[in-house]
Amino acid sequence: MTAIWKKPVSVESATHYAQNTAITHLGIEFLDVGPDYLKARVPVDTRTVQPMGLLHGGVSVVLAETLGSMGAYYASPEGHEVVGLDINANHLRSARSGWVTGVARPIHIGRSTHVWQIELRNEAEEMVCISRITMAVLTPR
Repeated sequence: MTAIWKKPVSVESATHYAQNTAITHLGIEFLDVGPDYLKARVPVDTRTVQPMGLLHGGVSVVLAETLGSMGAYYASPEGHEVVGLDINANHLRSARSGWVTGVARPIHIGRSTHVWQIELRNEAEEMVCISRITMAVLTPR
């Protein structure tokens, strides 16, 4: 399989790029980069739960958008930027502790748009959320 990345990508570069953002504030950690995927996780703790003690659905969407946006950025040509156009998420089960891990893979990589699917799973490998994001690819001015 040919790698989809057009810019140099690594766990270290994604971690560096995310410094001093909501990503680090919520404790999101990048774990792995494969030829066609990015993987990261978020802790289920006081930063990320809602009042009933469950992982906040918005935090699931932040993890999904982080992965889809980073994936689209690194899969776009040098000099190009990406911005989100649309995201949806289906919350399938709750998480009360541990980590939730997301894996993002592209469904479509076009010249002007990307579509990425992100699956979030708990430590028992049960799907917590499935999300899809559409990204606009902006050409250099």
